[in-house]
Amino acid sequence: MQFNFFPLTIYMYTYPIAIGILMRIPKLLMEIKYKIPWKFDWIRLVAIAIPTFFIILLSILPHIDTDINMPFPEFWFNLFAYGSPFVQQVAGIVLGYTILDVLKENQNQ
Repeated sequence: MQFNFFPLTIYMYTYPIAIGILMRIPKLLMEIKYKIPWKFDWIRLVAIAIPTFFIILLSILPHIDTDINMPFPEFWFNLFAYGSPFVQQVAGIVLGYTILDVLKENQNQ
């Protein structure tokens, strides 16, 4: 019987996302309380959320037990999967914060 690292890996990379969401909730609640109209900020989603999600995804992919040939250079896998988890933790916090931050107040009203 071997220890399965996959649940631990998923926890390591999703926990910072939850921390980022918790960091943004107080401001979101204030916006809800004052009934500020919202709009969706596509630029922030494309420029911040997608690259940070890609960093976290590159960290998880080597731990998935599949026979799929990954089209990414081995350098990226070694950097994100086996290096220091600091980059993944910062990316997770930024992603979690950005998930709730893409809803911005509408300046047109």
